[in-house]
Amino acid sequence: MATPRPTPIRPRTTRTTDNPDELLTLDEALALLKDVSRSTFFRWKATGKAPKTIKYPNGMIRIRRTDLDEWLNNHQEAA
Repeated sequence: MATPRPTPIRPRTTRTTDNPDELLTLDEALALLKDVSRSTFFRWKATGKAPKTIKYPNGMIRIRRTDLDEWLNNHQEAA
């Protein structure tokens, strides 16, 4: 009898709500930004180049969906 294979751990998926006041986790925001690493995000944050964040007393970071969208719009290049 074959040994059962362990179930792979799946990353948390991003939410699909259209709520503009939604608070995204850092992982959810990074998934939306695609190809941006945590270290790059924190470097941007340290230099004031990241979207606005909310830091809870326990150290967890959230990003308001509207702030992320606004930040993306402000970094859009002309065609």
